[in-house]
Amino acid sequence: MSATTPPVETFHALLTDEGQALLGALRDLDPAAELTAATRLRRDHPAELVSAAIGQARLRQRAAAKFGAADAYRMYFTPDGVEQATRATVAAHRAERFAALGARRLADLCCGVGGDAIALARAGVRVLAVDRSPLTCAVARANAAALGLAELIEVRCADVADVDTAGHDAVFVDPARRATGRGGSTTGGRGRIFDPEAYSPPLSWAIGAARAVPHAALKVAPGVPHEAIPRDAEAEWISDGGDVKEAVLWFGTAPGARRATLLPGGASLTGAGLPDPEPGPVGRWLYEPDGAVIRAHLVADVAQRVGGRLIDPTIAYVTADELVPTPYASAYEITDVLPFNIKRLKALLREREVGVLTVKKRGSPVTPEELRKKVRPQGAASATVFLTRVAGAPSMLIGHPARPAG
Repeated sequence: MSATTPPVETFHALLTDEGQALLGALRDLDPAAELTAATRLRRDHPAELVSAAIGQARLRQRAAAKFGAADAYRMYFTPDGVEQATRATVAAHRAERFAALGARRLADLCCGVGGDAIALARAGVRVLAVDRSPLTCAVARANAAALGLAELIEVRCADVADVDTAGHDAVFVDPARRATGRGGSTTGGRGRIFDPEAYSPPLSWAIGAARAVPHAALKVAPGVPHEAIPRDAEAEWISDGGDVKEAVLWFGTAPGARRATLLPGGASLTGAGLPDPEPGPVGRWLYEPDGAVIRAHLVADVAQRVGGRLIDPTIAYVTADELVPTPYASAYEITDVLPFNIKRLKALLREREVGVLTVKKRGSPVTPEELRKKVRPQGAASATVFLTRVAGAPSMLIGHPARPAG
């Protein structure tokens, strides 16, 4: 190995006995001790291999949050692969949907390091995984082997536009949303792309590929404009642990439907096409809809479920007089509704000895950090303050999370 060794050959060296021994020794590498470890290991191993092993150990540590430690420390990654791979819980949800639709042979176009292919294979789906990057394909192939799924996952290095999906009953496309060539992984990390037609491949191409098979799913950014969604597609926004992770356009399922799915619990809300609820006065309870619900434009559906109304026509907070538990929104009991006034808030918090202050905002220019600096909460009590608008007026709502029943 030398300074001119191609990246794929360097990666393959990690799969040798020597490379595996290095990865085993570096499993619990402390980033602060990286230089010391590199110096020690280079006495007995090629410097390039040591650097590759340290880089892989670092990537595995980062990947544990997405894939779980049990898988991450057996898998292999590229820097882009860690950043762009689907979180395992989300990939498993999508794979289960494909399996329930009867998918048995699926083409995974723009497969990256194989996160979705792994979830699909575990759901019993045979996968053709395609990417144009030789290094990414080598990593995906190694991951399939490492997890015992090589018989179900065929990795092909090709441009996705050249792949014939005939014989497959499903397609999954995860276009690159950073500057790159068609059908491949990114290499520059030059910033996200928000125009769906600037994806690689473009969304229009992916839609064409989706319509050529019985069932398909296209992964898009959560902020995809609703007007860019084809009429024959179902759009699903997915959150995991309260954070919106992605949107998926499904073909061959429920044309025109809008859905919000919340993981890890799996609650899924399909919109009924309701008009926005009328605004009204703030009641005893405030509901903060999950981000996936908001992205899917299903706040009206949540309001109907809890018998609520909006606090402002432009704000996605729902208020109600009764507490109706729902998985699609977090509920708070409101004790005070006040015009926005930092001095008044500071005095009230001091009077109630509030030292643990959670600040939420929607429709307010004031940041939580700015507010905390100005009110300087002190004391043993806790409270939540919402900086928002009520009937168009800047307001402060003070309360605390609803206590579980029983």
